[in-house]
Amino acid sequence: MRYGMVIDLRRCVGCNSCSVACKQTNATPAGVLRTKVQIDEEGKYPNTRLSFTPFLCMHCENPECARVCPTGATQKLDNGIVTIDKDKCIGCQYCVMACPYYARTFVKKVEQYFPGQEITAFEEANSTRHQDGVVDKCDFCIDRINTEKQPSCVGVCAAKARIFGDLDDPNSEVSKLIVQRGGFQLLEALGFSPAVYYIR
Repeated sequence: MRYGMVIDLRRCVGCNSCSVACKQTNATPAGVLRTKVQIDEEGKYPNTRLSFTPFLCMHCENPECARVCPTGATQKLDNGIVTIDKDKCIGCQYCVMACPYYARTFVKKVEQYFPGQEITAFEEANSTRHQDGVVDKCDFCIDRINTEKQPSCVGVCAAKARIFGDLDDPNSEVSKLIVQRGGFQLLEALGFSPAVYYIR
């Protein structure tokens, strides 16, 4: 079992539903996004078009972030998900610098959404989920996966651009799409073997 994701770049419309759903599900602090959508303009005027590329933690088979972590806070689980033990993280940010996908954010201090005003009910309810001086990143919504649900970014995608499943199962939808549609990994030459594939 190795969890992975396929992102269909033809289907993504850049609506950022994935970013919003991720933020809501994981109650990430102000300024912290675990998944982002990069918008690019292709072609030459007047024949131009926008393209959208979602980014998140790639959950690499050979994660460089785990290799450089001096405390063992970053670990790769048996199911392939790369996690951070926030109690072990000392905020050195070696992993942030080592990640070529810019998928990690250092939370120096958990900031309020509306500084100078009372905290919102949402912030208060989730105040214990994050702490100062540690690194944050996507964990494929591991709590949802453990209850047999899809990651929130997958479930909310109106265009069905994200598909999640078992990369080790040749009959899974993700495995079939990678083979049939020529799935590719970002920065494949680096040898980290990301678990997130893209198809066009």
